[in-house]
Amino acid sequence: MKFKGEGNFNHEDKVKKGLLITYLGTPDSPNVRNVRKYLKEFLSDPRIVEVPKIIWWFVLNLFILNFRSFNSAKLYKSIWTEEGSPLLVNCLNIKRKIKENLPDNYEVALGMRYGKPSIKSALNELKDANCRQIEVITLFPHYSATTVGSIFDAVSDEIKSWRWVPSLKFLNSYHDHPKLIELLSRKIQGSFEKHGKPERLVFSYHSIPKKYFELGDPYHCLCQKTSRLIAERLDLNENEYITSFQSRFGPSEWLKPYTSDVMKSLPKDGISSVQVVSPGFGVDNLETLQEIDIENKEYFEDAGGKKFNYIKCLNDDDDHITFLSGLVNN
Repeated sequence: MKFKGEGNFNHEDKVKKGLLITYLGTPDSPNVRNVRKYLKEFLSDPRIVEVPKIIWWFVLNLFILNFRSFNSAKLYKSIWTEEGSPLLVNCLNIKRKIKENLPDNYEVALGMRYGKPSIKSALNELKDANCRQIEVITLFPHYSATTVGSIFDAVSDEIKSWRWVPSLKFLNSYHDHPKLIELLSRKIQGSFEKHGKPERLVFSYHSIPKKYFELGDPYHCLCQKTSRLIAERLDLNENEYITSFQSRFGPSEWLKPYTSDVMKSLPKDGISSVQVVSPGFGVDNLETLQEIDIENKEYFEDAGGKKFNYIKCLNDDDDHITFLSGLVNN
């Protein structure tokens, strides 16, 4: 293995600290070609699909990508803005604002697990800036092997090729951080005040296969704890909120209850108003802007529901920036 050395190194160069902000990622554009490229990288990650590689290669390339790319492109087009991907726009704003909050000896880079800018390019940006200490935070508050674990893989895969390995701090979860619970509770309370308190608050998290949970992934437990802490802060009883899981893929069983099933069943139980929040995402993306605010809203209304409101993620809100900045070197 050939290791990456230090070009033009000088002992007099000022040593800096680096912050790597990471998240899921996005296609370069909503056209089919770019969406296919993005999906191929995403679905080729062994942390996402734990199937023998050779078998999965044929299934993915001969079947899934040929059909899913067209459908996914339509979904991405439904949320794309003049500025581009909402996810990338918010993440770039977060990077800029956190940089403004940190001391001058910090360099900040943004790296996506899939797509651009990549984690590899972001780490090399910090390396070129002479960062000898690097901190990594993700915009996923909850650890799962499918998200944070995969990000760790990408970080370590790149750094292990460096001749001079930096000091590394990797924050794998902050799902129960008191400040995060406060910010999410305040966001929800603000929605209650604007739209009225719903008959049911739905906490919707990205799902994972049930098998992963049974094999030791703590994600389900972390999500339940976040929901409980927020409910306690908002003084909600057990009949006023529910935790559900979305975005299942394939025929196997995933964490339940499924958000889509919840939306279809609540009106039948006499619930006519709901508000939905997604605490598992720090930034809005296809799964919140399209799957929740369009698709699941339709499920709820088609089943007889009257009032549906989606509560947006913390995104680049100033309080979120302050919180994330406080996680650095803390």
